Amino acid sequence: ENAVAKNSAFFGAGHGSIWMDEVRCTGTETNLFHCSKSELGDHDCSHGEDAGVICSLDNIRLVNGSLPYEGRVEIKHNGVWGTICDDEWDNKDAAVVCSMLGFPRNFATANSGAFYGQGSGKIWIDDLSCNGHESIILQCNITALGTHNCQHSEDAGVLCSRVQDVRFANGNTIAMGLVEIKIKGAWGTICNNDWDDNTAAVVCSMLGLSRQNAVSKNGSFFEPGYGLIWMDKVKCTGNEINLFQCPKAEFGDDNCGHSEDLGVSCSL
Repeated sequence: ENAVAKNSAFFGAGHGSIWMDEVRCTGTETNLFHCSKSELGDHDCSHGEDAGVICSLDNIRLVNGSLPYEGRVEIKHNGVWGTICDDEWDNKDAAVVCSMLGFPRNFATANSGAFYGQGSGKIWIDDLSCNGHESIILQCNITALGTHNCQHSEDAGVLCSRVQDVRFANGNTIAMGLVEIKIKGAWGTICNNDWDDNTAAVVCSMLGLSRQNAVSKNGSFFEPGYGLIWMDKVKCTGNEINLFQCPKAEFGDDNCGHSEDLGVSCSL
C-alpha cells in the first residue's frame, strides 16, 4: 500500500545487465515474474531508464506547534525522523500533508523558513511539488529521499486547521470588531496595509456571516489591539475560504503599529 513507482534512474543509474522490460502487473501478483513482461534480457533501454520504488513512509507528524493542526512537518523513513526543505514549498504541498494527517485540504497553509523552529538530523525531502490532490506526498514530484541542498533554517511547516481561530474584539455587536487571529497558540492582530472590502468579506465568511456588504475599518475605528501583529499586506479577491489562502507577507513580518490594526463590519 502507498508504493510509488519512480522512473528515469531516480535513485541513480545501475550497471551491467538490464533483465526486465515492459513489465505490467495488476498489483496482486506475489512477485514480478508473475507479471506480464518481455523475455528476460530482451529490452531496448539504457540505464538512464532504470526503475525504482519507494515502498512507504512509516509516519508523518507535526512538531513544535501549540495546537494539534500546526507545526514543523516531519516524516519517518527507515525508522529515522527528518524534515522537509521549504524549496518549492507551497499551499498545494501543505494540502497533501494536512490530508495525510486527517485535516481538510482546503484550509492548508504552508509556512517556510523554520517558522515552527529548526529540526535536527535528516532532511528527507527537497523540491517537493504537489498538485494538491495526491493521497500521499510520495506521489508528488520529489528529489530522491535524503538528497537536498538545504539547512534546517529552511524546514517546512503547515497550518491545517479548518477555521483558523479568528474572532472580533472591541466591537459593540457580534458582527463587527477588531480582527484577531490565533497562530501558534497566541492571539494577534492584522495590519490594515493593502486591506479592502474583498478581504473583509473573507473574514466575515470565516465567522459564518454574509460576505455581502462586508466593510473594512481602519485602525482608528475600534480600540487598538496589543501584543503580536500576525499578518500584513493581505490582499484577497473575496472568494477565498480563509485569509490564509490570500497573498500576504510572512506571518509576523510587518512594519505596522497597533494604530493600524484592521477592523471589519459584517452583515448579520
